[in-house]
Amino acid sequence: MMDDLPDAPPPLGLLEAALYADDLDAAEAFYGGLLALERIVRVGDRHVFYRVGAGVLLIFNPVETIKPPTNPDMPVPPHGATGQGHFCFAVEAPALAAWRTRLEAADVEIEADFTWPNGARSIYFRDPAGNSVEMAEPRLWAS
Repeated sequence: MMDDLPDAPPPLGLLEAALYADDLDAAEAFYGGLLALERIVRVGDRHVFYRVGAGVLLIFNPVETIKPPTNPDMPVPPHGATGQGHFCFAVEAPALAAWRTRLEAADVEIEADFTWPNGARSIYFRDPAGNSVEMAEPRLWAS
């Protein structure tokens, strides 16, 4: 069935990814404060967006994003998720130790710190909304 579809080029990359948090103030303190991400915009209690390299991390309040759009010029469909999500930041090997130290100094529990079979290291922790956040060497997904 898929063989009958017209061809299209593959996507260029990942432009944005979303996590959901019902407390945007806590999310801002975590992502903008502790993780020192550059905030792009915050819109009330609906969302806060951060620059991450060439991409964007979107933090949405799921209670707000399930509402239908009110601006006809921006007809973004209602969306959202419940429960815990996952996001992974690319961090070079020498910086992982510094990040672990910073997170622990802020009383953020490190849930896992290990080396994958290909030699890349990852550390896992939780944001205030319970999302699983990972920092991993970019070579984790190298071909």
